[in-house]
Amino acid sequence: MTFERFRALHHADEPLLLPCAWDHASAAALARAGFAAIGTTSLGVAAAAGKPDAGRATRQETLALARTITGLGIPVTVDIEAGFGETPGQVADLVAQLAGLGVAGINLEDGRGTGLADASAQAKLIAAVKRRVPRMFLNARTDAFWLDLPDARALALARARAYAEAGADGVFVPGASTEHDIEALVAGTGVPLNVLVRPGVPVRRLADLGVARISYGSLLFRAALHAAVTTALGVADGEPVTAGVPSYEQVEALHRYRLDVRRPGSGTPVQEA
Repeated sequence: MTFERFRALHHADEPLLLPCAWDHASAAALARAGFAAIGTTSLGVAAAAGKPDAGRATRQETLALARTITGLGIPVTVDIEAGFGETPGQVADLVAQLAGLGVAGINLEDGRGTGLADASAQAKLIAAVKRRVPRMFLNARTDAFWLDLPDARALALARARAYAEAGADGVFVPGASTEHDIEALVAGTGVPLNVLVRPGVPVRRLADLGVARISYGSLLFRAALHAAVTTALGVADGEPVTAGVPSYEQVEALHRYRLDVRRPGSGTPVQEA
């Protein structure tokens, strides 16, 4: 059921607004705030562990996070960077393990440091994962814009099409920001398009352009770091603490939070804790 719920969110009247968590508390707080689904941020997971992002260093941390947040009662999609494996079979094994934990979707990227993976090899990787776990929503990320490569639009379009043909359920093109780029990607891929949230650009405008999913990426993690340091410096300078900071009791209760969407005979979710 979770797979179907998550897939349906990409074909709704409004884009799926997807905040990204880095630990159980952030995931539970976002679920409690009412978001329909949550993702994970690879930067947040890596930085919290003192490791580099996109360095194949956080496989265990990613699995551990998935174990703790799939019980929140809403679909979860996990950023697995380039797959944390040397072969398509190893990546497919990881995705099968995530599915067993209750994960509904994954992000799988083609960025490799300062360049891109071979497009044919990446398509074969996507196909291998989909053969192993066909119900998993595979969001294929291409980093042509993110790496500021020449002819990024044409490159992203060609890769998005190849990944969709290989079985990807959606494509994620971080860095695509102009309306012309977004319109071309929506028209040319045939699967739901995911872009990064653009502060100052209304969700309604992105919806009008045909965007199906809007990810927060690492924004919330970076904002949390900024808030922590700003608060620490403000207290040192004798300034009042910003209003709205959760109480100890509110945060401590997050470990018990679950949104029970399956209560028989009721269309109203039950919120525990």
